[in-house]
Amino acid sequence: MQFPAFIMALPALDVPFPEDVVSTRAIRSDSGLVVYFTVHRDLELPEHSHGAQWGSLFHGEMELTVAGETRTCRPGDCWNIPAGTLHSARLKAGSLVMDVFEEPDRYRLKAG
Repeated sequence: MQFPAFIMALPALDVPFPEDVVSTRAIRSDSGLVVYFTVHRDLELPEHSHGAQWGSLFHGEMELTVAGETRTCRPGDCWNIPAGTLHSARLKAGSLVMDVFEEPDRYRLKAG
């Protein structure tokens, strides 16, 4: 499974992972950032925090820990992470995720 071509035509982001591990496409406004993540290889995100985040898993599997509580997310599951809350995740290769960040500048657009 993959995102449709019109989503894949959106701009990519400068994220701290190699593109062969995770690729991104994004929609940005003054009010927030919507990011579509395609996970190509198993990925572990260490514990961190930032502004509020809401997301959903479309394909694959993810172990998500928010404020010390861990759950396994499967397609159709959603999460809401309040601003400043510590969280981490382990994503399986093949996962497709959409995250919406309240911070429009959470990640920079990749240069042309």
